[in-house]
Amino acid sequence: MFSRIREDIKSVFDRDPAARNTLEVITNYPGMHAIWIHRLSHKLWKNNWYLLARSLSTFSRWLTGVEIHPGATLGRRFFIDHGMGVVIGETAEIGNDVTLYHGVTLGGTSWNAGKRHPTLEDNVVIGAGAQVLGPITIGKGGKVGSNSVVVKDVPANATALGIPARIINEKSQSEKDQRDQVAKKFGFDAYAVSADNPDPVAKAIGRVLDHMHLMDRKVADLCKEVNQLGGEVCQEDLPELRVGEFIEDEIAAAKRRETRVESFDPEI
Repeated sequence: MFSRIREDIKSVFDRDPAARNTLEVITNYPGMHAIWIHRLSHKLWKNNWYLLARSLSTFSRWLTGVEIHPGATLGRRFFIDHGMGVVIGETAEIGNDVTLYHGVTLGGTSWNAGKRHPTLEDNVVIGAGAQVLGPITIGKGGKVGSNSVVVKDVPANATALGIPARIINEKSQSEKDQRDQVAKKFGFDAYAVSADNPDPVAKAIGRVLDHMHLMDRKVADLCKEVNQLGGEVCQEDLPELRVGEFIEDEIAAAKRRETRVESFDPEI
């Protein structure tokens, strides 16, 4: 149990730059609280303690603003950011490393018994306010834009936007992996960056990553040719660049500014 909790906390740091320390995550992330309570209510549900399971689920909704039916199946490292207004139905199935933002509904479109809620495969991201309805599947690595209404399957690595949602891109896994590798090399999180993303900033970042990937390949080929001709170039690896280092510098600078302000005496 504790290993799963540690895994959950680590997943928060991987996906939310606002998380500063473990204590803050444990005490101030209602999405995590809802998931942890759900694990207990889900076990009760599986053992036919239906009333107790539903009661615990209702308490969790009151406490966190997140409603997860105890019958829903959640994968590992599932993360609900902010949490308020999230609704997950009874037959919903969620894979590993899935991220939901506030106001998301994984709902049904039928009153008939049986499978009536969505299935989210691994590494899916659902934007704030999105509605994913019916026994549909969001494929691995799929993304759903904020406030979209999805009523049909979304292929793997595709992005769905609009009401009703339509597929705006469907990149191959190899193309996606290439972009992710370049992003990691330069210490950048490529979340929700796609060539066809309607967000102009995200689109520009995606194009920059593609450009850097192409330039890296050309420089590597050039170095190889020069070395074959007897030269000695590109022998040293580039230093690793981590965005976290810059964030830490900014935090330290902010603390220094606060110290100067607190020490300032207006009567001098």
